[in-house]
Amino acid sequence: MREIIPVSEITRFSTKSDEFNPYPWYEEKLLHEPISYHPETNTWNVFRYDDVKRVLSDHEYFSSVRTRTIIDVGTNTKEGHIAEKLNLGVDPPEHRKRRALLATAFTPRSLKLWEPRIRGIVDELIDEIPDKTSVDIVSSLTSPLPTIVMSELLGVPWEHRNLFKEWVDILFMPTSKQNVDQVNELKGKAAREYYSFLYPLVLDKRDHLQEDIISDLIRAEVDGERFTDDEIVRTTMFILAAGIETTSHLMANTFYSFLYDDDTIYSELRQDPGLIPNTVEEMLRYRFHISKMDRTVKQDNNLLGVELKKGDVVITWMSAANHDEAMFDDPFKLDIRRHNSKKHLTFGNGPHFCLGAPLARLEAAIMLEQFVQRFSKIEPVPGFQLEDHLQPSAAGQSLLSLPLVANYA
Repeated sequence: MREIIPVSEITRFSTKSDEFNPYPWYEEKLLHEPISYHPETNTWNVFRYDDVKRVLSDHEYFSSVRTRTIIDVGTNTKEGHIAEKLNLGVDPPEHRKRRALLATAFTPRSLKLWEPRIRGIVDELIDEIPDKTSVDIVSSLTSPLPTIVMSELLGVPWEHRNLFKEWVDILFMPTSKQNVDQVNELKGKAAREYYSFLYPLVLDKRDHLQEDIISDLIRAEVDGERFTDDEIVRTTMFILAAGIETTSHLMANTFYSFLYDDDTIYSELRQDPGLIPNTVEEMLRYRFHISKMDRTVKQDNNLLGVELKKGDVVITWMSAANHDEAMFDDPFKLDIRRHNSKKHLTFGNGPHFCLGAPLARLEAAIMLEQFVQRFSKIEPVPGFQLEDHLQPSAAGQSLLSLPLVANYA
């Protein structure tokens, strides 16, 4: 059983809003503690771009095999943890084989097939947004969109899609010393319900293969290895959870930026929709909080300028690295025309780069493209208090709701 490292003991944010806007903390760390040891959690913490990239990509010295980790997703029940054959928390060369099996569900061909389906889902959701009336963009668009997309791409019947969001919210719920037993009980229950729901569906799909992720996983074969039904069910739980949580967080934060970070961006996108792909990258760089990953030191080294010992845990703060002025000019400015936004490390780097990144980018770009075509402007709702609209998640504080007024074009 892995030990979960409580990241909140490292950050010590005093309010939810401070965690949602961690820029002063990033700046302080980048300037004064770019590599630092945190005794309370017994971790090394790395913030600068080059150092973060090195730790994430150098599997000879920094291992993805962990006994202590910051990853607090899923649960240690039989149904709630990923199958060993598909556990990507290993190092090359074994990692390459496992990733190759899983990558069969995320090919360029798949994205091309999925794009029209995603466009149709976005259209349906946008059709329901009223003109010149306050609407919660989270509950009406940024939360249901990735939920519906992932259930559609998995090949799950339409009427059951809302169940997925409930399970994902629980499986991504962070724990603390105070609530670990209670939260793990909830996660175990959600995992059992998900497993019981999806297992019969996988069995049925073996006899009725279609163009969806479950069918792709059934077809997958690498070096003579194939997935069992049990492995597919437990793997889709994590594909689903990551696909919903990450994309929903990105899209909700993008609307927050349009309203409160820089209210000129939306009109710029209306005038030049060609800026949308780079806007998605800049939002991933600037507004995706808090992207982080841990590695275990495999052998003593001083590659980062400090003496690291075998077994030490190193936490890489990718979102802080995305604000390193050595890589990004004026890094604490949101700039949708930034020439190198795509160099952000939000999705990781090296062998463990996020498999679902192309899908998240595609969903966000389609959503923005169709939204700016439909609505001429968006406005904040008076009296909005950020602190009241946030909830903890695996990605830091997430927007629980975000009211705005949209005007039809």
